[in-house]
Parts: sequence; structure tokens; C-alpha cells
Amino acid sequence: MRNNKTILIVDDVHANMEILGSFLKDLYEVKYASDGISALKMTHTEPIPDLILLDVEMPDMNGFEVLKFLKKDSKTKNIPVIFVTGHNDIKNEERGLINGAVDYITKPISPIIVKARVNTHITLKHQQDELIFRASHDQLTEIYNRHKLVEEGNRYFSKSIRHNEDLCIAIIDVDHFKNINDTYGHMIGDEVLKAIASILHKSIRVEDIVARYGGEEFVVIFDRCTIKDAFDKANKLRMKINYANPGDIKVSASFGLTSLKHDLHRNFDHMLKEADDALYEAKESGRNKVVIYK
Repeated sequence: MRNNKTILIVDDVHANMEILGSFLKDLYEVKYASDGISALKMTHTEPIPDLILLDVEMPDMNGFEVLKFLKKDSKTKNIPVIFVTGHNDIKNEERGLINGAVDYITKPISPIIVKARVNTHITLKHQQDELIFRASHDQLTEIYNRHKLVEEGNRYFSKSIRHNEDLCIAIIDVDHFKNINDTYGHMIGDEVLKAIASILHKSIRVEDIVARYGGEEFVVIFDRCTIKDAFDKANKLRMKINYANPGDIKVSASFGLTSLKHDLHRNFDHMLKEADDALYEAKESGRNKVVIYK
């Protein structure tokens, strides 16, 4: 039975790729690369491989060099690599494992061994991915949690300071959310939060970030965005929430917005405090509006 995991087989000998592929193609999606450069490109092309079977001896760029590039790249460093080699050399095996390979398969290749080892490392990778996801995402809404927000927010803040770029932050609070919980129950309240998180997540750009800040509050980071553009984007988000009616419940939200002031802000927390002050003003002046910190 085939699953949705993808295996990348890298070998400069076409026959070797065909043999490995024949063992795995009924179980996984299989991609092929005949050299190191092509392999590295394919690790950034959908579907992203979940595991790489990598030949050691290849012209131009050998398997050890490919592994080195993979481990340097934050997007590929966690992809498990199994070396496939015709040399039963303990020194090469040690070198590969020390540099980040998860396993070694020597030729001639046994179909049972290949399938078993690939399955083991695919399973471990899935478990690792799940742990990483749960550590960085909110359990209810499955968007970033507060811990990940702070981590990414500090990174965005430093990048914007370093490159003299615009950066804006919005804190969003669901209006009268306690009344929703009291009137309809916490399960319906949870559905409202999930619906709003989905609206925010689907409406922002890839380079932006949305996270659950806590309770009924969310944060959006608008990367390389002026305060005028961020205000327009925030208002569009506010209107989408107004029109959503999750569970046939009329819902609105208040937004507090601030922009990075390069000569004033000390850190990301400083920006969050300003956005929170603006949110307080939005709630005190009638709710269901966007207020810019002054």
C-alpha cells in the first residue's frame, strides 16, 4: 500500500536508481537525481523528499559533499540521508554518520533491508516532525503558538533593523468573547477561535506570520510592510471576520497596530507593548476597529 511520503534516490548510474526505485515505488512516491547539483535542487521542489538515498561515489560532487550542503541548509538539514555504497569501508561509514547520515546500506542491495531501513527512518522522521510541530503550534488552532511567535518575532525584528526594513505588528482581540463562551458554550467558542485563526492564516502573505497570543488574542507580523499598508490589510482582515459568522454567530474583532521605529524600539517585546496599548484604545473606543499606536 502506497503512502504519501517521498523518497529521493541519488545515483549517477541509471541502473542503480532503477533497482532501488523498483523496491520502493509501490510504497512511496519516488524522485530521481543523477548528480549532486540536481539532488540539491530537488530538495527544494515539491514534493519535498522525506528521505534521501544517496550514492557516495559520484562525479563532480560526491555524496559527502551533497550531505554537507544539506546539513548547512535550514530547510533540508532535518531530511534523513541513507548512504548507499559499493564500498564496505568502515572509515567511509564513520565519516558519513559523523557528518549527519542516519544509516548506511552496502551493495549488493537486499530489497528487504532497503525497505526495512527506509521504513524505520521514515517513521522516525514523521515522529520528529510531529514533535517539532506540536512544540511550535497552538493545539487548538494549529497556527504558531506564543513561544514560536516570540522566536520568530525576534528574528524578524533583528532582520528589519539590520536591513533597515519596514515591520508592523497587529494584536487582535475577539470582541466580547466571554459572552460567546457563556452563551453558546466553550466548544462553540473553540470553533470561533479556529475559524478566526483560519481566516488570518489564509489571508496573509507567505512572508507574514500569524500566531495565537493567548486566549482570544492573535498576533500578525507584517514583514516589509508600511504602516499605511498594514492598516489597510488589518481592516480587510477585520471585515473578513465580520462577514464570517462562524456557527451562525456574529463575531467582530479589535486590532491594535504599530510599526517599527528604528531609532526608538529596543526589541520585539517593545513593539508588542505598543500594539497592545493600541488594542486597548480600540476596545475602549467602541471595538471592531483598527487603531494605530501614536
